[in-house]
Amino acid sequence: MSEHDPSITFKQMLSSAREAIEISRGKSREDLDNDRLLNLALTRLIEIIGESANRIPVTEREKYPDLPWVQMIGARNRLIHGYDNVDFDVLWAIIQNDLPRLVIRLKEIVKS
Repeated sequence: MSEHDPSITFKQMLSSAREAIEISRGKSREDLDNDRLLNLALTRLIEIIGESANRIPVTEREKYPDLPWVQMIGARNRLIHGYDNVDFDVLWAIIQNDLPRLVIRLKEIVKS
């Protein structure tokens, strides 16, 4: 097993995406501005998804061209390097709109 086994990394991506969805359940966009712990938790989970995506070897990524590799990795980079200027509207949109579809696809990948 390599240092970053793709099967384990896919599971980490799935777990983080599910957790972000669960943490945001029943919350509003405004809660993201007013609840520092929510803000930090969701930001960190998106960072983890992006870092995990970056750890998947290119040969493995090519098997799943329908996954938004560039966007996941880019979101991680933007959050890490632009930590002082995060657009929480974009973060909220990712969690509400993109993660549910990502979870569905990652469940299929992990299952196979």
